[in-house]
Amino acid sequence: MNGLTTDGTVLSRRSFLGGGALVVGFSLFPGRLFAQAPQEPDGGTLPGVPKDLVKDPLLESWIRIDAEGRITVFTGKAELGQGIRTALVQVAAEELAVDPAAITLVTSDTGRTPDESYTAGSQSMQESGTAILHAAARVAGILRDLAAQRLGVPADRLRLGQGAVAAPDGRSLGYGELVAGGGLEGARAQPGTVLKDPAAYTVIGRDLPRVDIPPKVTGGTAYVQDMRLPGMVHARVVRPPSYGARIRSVDLSVAERMPGVVGTVRDGSYLAVVAEREWQAVTAARMLARTVAWDEREALPDRNDLFHHLQAMKSNERVIHDRRDDPAKAGGAVHRLEAEYRRGYQIHGSIGPSCAIGLFQDGVMTVWSHGQGMFPLRSAIAEMLRMDKAQVRCIHAEGSGCYGHNGADDAGADAALIARALPGRPVRVQWMREDEHCWEPFGSAMVAKARGGVDAQGRIVDYQYEVWSCPHSTRPGGAGALMPAWHLAEPFEPDAPKPIPQPAGGGDRNAIPLYALPNARIVHRFIPEMPLRTSALRALGGYMNVFALESFMDEMAEAAGADPVEFRLRHLEDPRARDVITRAAERFGWTEAANRLPPGHGRGFGFARYKNLAAYCAVAVEVAVERETGAARLVRAVAAIDSGQAVNPDGIRNQTEGGIIQSSSWTLMEQVSFDRTRITSRDWSGYPILRFDRIPDSVEVHVIDRPGQPYLGTGEAAQGPAAAAIANAVASAAGVRLRELPLTHDRIKATIGV
Repeated sequence: MNGLTTDGTVLSRRSFLGGGALVVGFSLFPGRLFAQAPQEPDGGTLPGVPKDLVKDPLLESWIRIDAEGRITVFTGKAELGQGIRTALVQVAAEELAVDPAAITLVTSDTGRTPDESYTAGSQSMQESGTAILHAAARVAGILRDLAAQRLGVPADRLRLGQGAVAAPDGRSLGYGELVAGGGLEGARAQPGTVLKDPAAYTVIGRDLPRVDIPPKVTGGTAYVQDMRLPGMVHARVVRPPSYGARIRSVDLSVAERMPGVVGTVRDGSYLAVVAEREWQAVTAARMLARTVAWDEREALPDRNDLFHHLQAMKSNERVIHDRRDDPAKAGGAVHRLEAEYRRGYQIHGSIGPSCAIGLFQDGVMTVWSHGQGMFPLRSAIAEMLRMDKAQVRCIHAEGSGCYGHNGADDAGADAALIARALPGRPVRVQWMREDEHCWEPFGSAMVAKARGGVDAQGRIVDYQYEVWSCPHSTRPGGAGALMPAWHLAEPFEPDAPKPIPQPAGGGDRNAIPLYALPNARIVHRFIPEMPLRTSALRALGGYMNVFALESFMDEMAEAAGADPVEFRLRHLEDPRARDVITRAAERFGWTEAANRLPPGHGRGFGFARYKNLAAYCAVAVEVAVERETGAARLVRAVAAIDSGQAVNPDGIRNQTEGGIIQSSSWTLMEQVSFDRTRITSRDWSGYPILRFDRIPDSVEVHVIDRPGQPYLGTGEAAQGPAAAAIANAVASAAGVRLRELPLTHDRIKATIGV
């Protein structure tokens, strides 16, 4: 079988297998090859082996060394802009004692890499990074043992470096020489693999330049949107104008007569046009859209009554935390507070609308997609096309903007549907801006109610919290998760959504405080029905819940007459949590800022441990509010983050800086608008995002490194704390508290009463 690489060159089976050298990591259908977990003699699962390595225990599913000593590392995770291509290479390079530049990394591809499901939840380093670290250490040990046999020197006297194993007398053998006879074949993960002492690290912990950045800033081929394959044609889909709309009539001939048009595709209410050139496809789709008559209905809630509507909808109540260490203390509260916090629907705001390429050739469907789970996408596309999963291959190609479940998977479904109608030619499907804004899954609107009691000593003695939310994950899965499959003549229905269980959680993510509270009860009210389509937006419910919790912490601190930072420390026992709060406050100059900020400026603080099990992050900010207009601007932000062992500190800073900027856009500007029938925020004028003239003057990030500690992930740690810090700073600057996101200038002005 021949296939196409991402640059369009033909890849033969022989060249893929490396000309007869040992291939580590290739399986066209890895699920078949790596079905067995490593077992102890009594049949139990081996302890001390990372779970992804347990799932795919053969070392050759993670690392390839060919006869020339070239090293390829495989990960089932995808590069989404979070910098894992750089960090994962660093991890492997450290244990294999080679320069990072000597390693090639292959990311999520159902024909080549391990199945690590989704790239989500800031878990790439926790899962794939840990697996690759252990796999590389095991490979290094095997290389040392092979060299010991060949050189007649005890393994513990040999040194690995720059692709070779060297003896004290100067003799050495290259990695390629050592494995040429199949030295790694069949080798498996095992417990007790010795990792390098963090004190000896030379690659992990370095600020290595990110390998994905150069093409992005030089106009190179960086994204799936940039890919061009030989013989490729272009497609545009004519979308329904609203949820549930169906075609009443259409005239396909109008588009089919236009220049360059290869043909049209119609299946029920699914409608697309294909042309030789992209602009031809755009103009033909616009012309075709004018001929369609749609049946529509009012199905959306009244936007002005959205939050009452959500609370009135049927919900599944689940008590996720109920602590009653000292009920008597609750009665000693001298300050009782109650507040309701709200968040409207928000979109991903991807700068590049979703895109995918499909190729149906020799009975095999190949899809290049920027979705976050190639293996789940493969299953969904196979079901939609009613094909055997073994005949579908999904290859990740980075997309220009996302973090969450945007339109990427749906675009992959588009590419597959249209490519099936045009065998032998790659079909590129590029969404238009209105496709992305109207049809991607949104971040759910949410409502939270908090009640608290503070005693005379300024300690929280009672805390009650309820949160209402629609689903935060409707990812593929099955074909029903793919929006194009809803519009087919034989449509697929979405599976009934389910809440994501604790401890990670979905709508209730970070709803349980990390603070030491003697009495606390947390209730999640999961709303299965979706008035608007929702799924994963970066940080899921953690963004809203941290905003609510940390805003309420400030309100309780004010009632207690306490400094907000000191009040948080008063209720924290976790030393790592205390460290990030203390570091952020000190570097911000928290105490001094109380007296030196100019009029109209305020300071704010926010903290969370993401999911209560990942990275710790604290953010202190300065915000300026113009009372006459209500406009708020984030002036300065200082953050401290503890992500465990820091593989690439600069990458952690990148992600935290980006998270703060993204959160400031969500918090100050972003909300979906709609009427009773349609989404109305169809473009950037209807859904404004943060522009360069409103970015902070400075964003400062301090990384607290924990050598030898587990990787905790970084990408979603800053969003919630930043939102809370901004809201608290707006309250400080304006003298009034806003509890509904986003904190737009109209809302601020109305609350101030100017």
